[in-house]
Amino acid sequence: GSLVAAVLAHSGRLDKEDLGTRIGRLSRRGEVCAMINKKYNEFLPSVQSAEELVSQVEGLCSNIDLLKAGIETEVQRDLNVAVAEFTELKQQLERDTLVLSILKKLQEFDIAIKEYNTALLEKKYVAAAQHLETARSSLRLLESRKGFELNILKALSTELTVQTQNMLYRLGEEWQKLAVWKLPPSKESSSLESVVHSELHLHTVSSKEEEIAGPPVASVLQAFAVLGELHTKLKIFGQLLLKHILKPLILYPSLQPCTEEQSDVFILRFKSEEPSLDQSSPMEVFDKIKLIFEVLHRYLLNVPLEQPVTDKGCGVTLAELLGDMIWEELSDCLIQNCLVNSIPTSSSKLEQYIEVIKSTEEFEEALKNMQFLKGDTTDLLKYARNVNCHFANKKCQDVIVAARNLMTSEIHNTVKITPDSCVALPRLPDPGAGDQSKTSKASELLHNDVVNLENRTKLSQYTFSLPTCRISSSVEKLMELAYQTLLEATSSTDQCCIQLFYSVRNIFQLFYDVVPMYHKENLQKLPQLAAIHHNNCMYIAHHLLTLGHQFRYRLTNVLCDGAATFVDMVPGFRRLGMECFLAQMRVQKGEILERLSSARNFSNMDDEENYCAANKAIRQVLHQLKRLGKVWQDVLPVNVYCKAMGTLLNTALTEIVTRIAALEDISAEDADRLYSLCRTMVEEGPQVFTPLPEEDKNKKYQEEVPVYVQKWMTFKELMIILQANLQEIVDQWADGKGPLAAEFSAAEVKSLIRALFQNTERRAAALAKIK
Repeated sequence: GSLVAAVLAHSGRLDKEDLGTRIGRLSRRGEVCAMINKKYNEFLPSVQSAEELVSQVEGLCSNIDLLKAGIETEVQRDLNVAVAEFTELKQQLERDTLVLSILKKLQEFDIAIKEYNTALLEKKYVAAAQHLETARSSLRLLESRKGFELNILKALSTELTVQTQNMLYRLGEEWQKLAVWKLPPSKESSSLESVVHSELHLHTVSSKEEEIAGPPVASVLQAFAVLGELHTKLKIFGQLLLKHILKPLILYPSLQPCTEEQSDVFILRFKSEEPSLDQSSPMEVFDKIKLIFEVLHRYLLNVPLEQPVTDKGCGVTLAELLGDMIWEELSDCLIQNCLVNSIPTSSSKLEQYIEVIKSTEEFEEALKNMQFLKGDTTDLLKYARNVNCHFANKKCQDVIVAARNLMTSEIHNTVKITPDSCVALPRLPDPGAGDQSKTSKASELLHNDVVNLENRTKLSQYTFSLPTCRISSSVEKLMELAYQTLLEATSSTDQCCIQLFYSVRNIFQLFYDVVPMYHKENLQKLPQLAAIHHNNCMYIAHHLLTLGHQFRYRLTNVLCDGAATFVDMVPGFRRLGMECFLAQMRVQKGEILERLSSARNFSNMDDEENYCAANKAIRQVLHQLKRLGKVWQDVLPVNVYCKAMGTLLNTALTEIVTRIAALEDISAEDADRLYSLCRTMVEEGPQVFTPLPEEDKNKKYQEEVPVYVQKWMTFKELMIILQANLQEIVDQWADGKGPLAAEFSAAEVKSLIRALFQNTERRAAALAKIK
């Protein structure tokens, strides 16, 4: 009440409502204070209990500290002593265990060596070899102990090596007794004479005598296998077998194997018989090889290996091991020296090759039964079955070889080709039905139009023929080879047909590349060979125009769609022939000009020495042309011959005209002598035209010299000028319309007039008319 009164006195402005509110608040605060007192009374025992626990914990901590101090001072010292003792005992145990294991391995090594010696004395080679391997395994384990090296290990290793070599020597002796090679001392051990005197003795031991006479084959070879030396021994045996038996049987058809069986040995020897053919058939070779393997399988190699030789494991036989070593080389020899030679040379004989395939299958099956071969197909059988491909390859190779031999033969051996000549080729089969329908339609069209063509001019049957000339006989044979090869292609399989067709194309490509280089020197030096080569190229080009068309519908469908053509090669061959002949023409032109250069420009002919030099040059040119005429006679086609000779004669005449026209002063005597020289050219020049061997037939071409010699009329007009007076020259000019004007220009005529005539009024008048 006093508190309330004080508050009211303090405020001084409280009304009745404010007073009630504040009274309520104060009453609620009193309730809170009462609650706090209650909670305090309840919490006080818990605090007292906690304080007691704290005092107990402090006591425990002091006890722990006492225990800790005791452990660190007394127990830890005893524990360290115990751990040190335990570690020492453990190390001692490890050393004792290691020593024990090493002693045990040494004991195993010693026992293995002792058992090996016992087995070796009893000739139990497999057991002895196994004991050696046990000793080797023990020694290898001992040597692998790092940090525990013993001096005794070197002695043990040496002892093991000595015993191993001793056993290998004993096994080698036994092996040499089992398989004895008796070879002649000849160095050429693979020759026929040497093989005939070679023998292989395989010693056999009966079951009763097995213990007395010696170990069986299995014991010796299995012991080799255990020691890891079997592969080496079999490899040496396999190489001897290939060199002295198997390969000679393949290479020499006359060689025949002979067998002889005695009580304790089987002898394999050989004899030589006269063969019926130069090469043995595959069937005969297979029978011989099969006999050898049967003998080896029966007496030597039918031995299972109980010990794994390689990663193959158990179950491997010696026959299989030997087969793996020699089969690849043997099959290659059979393919290269037997099957290759048996491939047919014509498609008609391909059906007979089925016997070879069947024989190859039987041969391999027999070797598989004897375990020389595995079950998969080998290269030998694959080669035999792929006969179509090999036939095509062999045929193409033979064709190319034959073609190259023809190309490298002499060019000068020639044959004469006439328009009636044709390649010696059997009649081609008729085209297919589709072609017959086309042919029949074409014939109907021709029949309908024949009336309209009756009265028209017809072409000669020789219009598209090659003119008469001489070609190399080798080129004629080359073309026959091409035709025969394409004919062979028409009856071959599709693949073979394509190969043969492109082989023919390769023939001509080979000619294009080989002949110009191989005969290069002769083609440059000898005019006759250049002419023959020209004819050869034109002859080939002539046939290439229609060669593909003749076989187009008889080849495989792949080639019928425009691929079977040779037309693309025609321009190259024509160019090849022309370039060679034109090169020879340039050589001849150069020789003509060189000879005329010694004529001293045809000046001062009144000097006897100059005249003789000019006359000699003219004679040399005519002699050169006559020699060429004889060399090219009956070789070049007549039209080519005349053009060539005309060109060379024209070169000589042009050079003479040019040099005479260039003279500045020609006396009357000079003119007479120049005329004499020119007359020699005119009279004897036509005589170089002798394209045919028959003299009476050459007159026609000698009369046609102006046709082939461009400067012939020019030369004759020059001769007229040399003998004519001024008036005659003016008449020949005829105001630029005469024959002289057709051959010379006004300046050239004036130059000749000035050189021939003195400077007079008549000469001036004549010069005035030349314009």
